[in-house]
Amino acid sequence: MRGVRARGRARRSAVAGLEVIGNLHPFGEPAGEDVVSRFYDSLGNTLDYAYELAGDRLTIWAGAKGGPAYFEGLFDADGDSGVGEWVYPGGGGYASTMTRR
Repeated sequence: MRGVRARGRARRSAVAGLEVIGNLHPFGEPAGEDVVSRFYDSLGNTLDYAYELAGDRLTIWAGAKGGPAYFEGLFDADGDSGVGEWVYPGGGGYASTMTRR
C-alpha cells in the first residue's frame, strides 16, 4: 500500500489517496500472476492499473493490460531511479521521474 498526494496542472487543490498493489487472489481461487492495483482518491474515484516489469522497463496500463493509456519507463543501472512518460489516446500525457525510497 502507498499513500499519495498529487497536484496536477489543471487542479488547484491536492488530491489524496491510497493505492493497494498486489496480485488478485479471489476467494476460493488461485492467486493471479499479474501485478495490479486499485487507487482510491479523496474525490471518490477508483482507478485500476496493471503492471509489467521486464528487465529495466516498467509498463503501467491505466485499466486493463494492453490498454491505450499507459506509462512506459526505464530504471537506471542501479535500479534506484528512472524516467518515463504517460501516453494517452488522442494525445496528451506527461513525463515522469521515479525515485525509490
